[in-house]
Amino acid sequence: IQWLMWQKAAFGPMLGLALHYLKFNPGRSTYSEERFRKETHRLYGVLDKQLCNRDFLIGEHYTVADIATWPWVARHEFQTVDLNDYPCVMDWYLRIARRSAVQAGWSVPMPDKVPMPAGFKL
Repeated sequence: IQWLMWQKAAFGPMLGLALHYLKFNPGRSTYSEERFRKETHRLYGVLDKQLCNRDFLIGEHYTVADIATWPWVARHEFQTVDLNDYPCVMDWYLRIARRSAVQAGWSVPMPDKVPMPAGFKL
């Protein structure tokens, strides 16, 4: 439950604010943009460290913690994050993106549009 709570208390809220300032309101508050950009990258570092040497957030099995966290990472470009800077997050992201249930779920709002990092395909 620790990683689900981390997503709900830190990762999700911070990335939501980063999305607000960096994607939808750029140039309105340099201080806010920089603050949320830095914190977003710090949190991606925490996530990367956790994912190294394991397939999923809690080990070998896909859990609700992965389900809750993955959609935020799917918008990494809007958060000015290059997943190549976080190789363990990249591997985890691709592993989940290739799941048929994730592809089916993602296609509900945007058919055939699972966001993939540059150079990668499903």
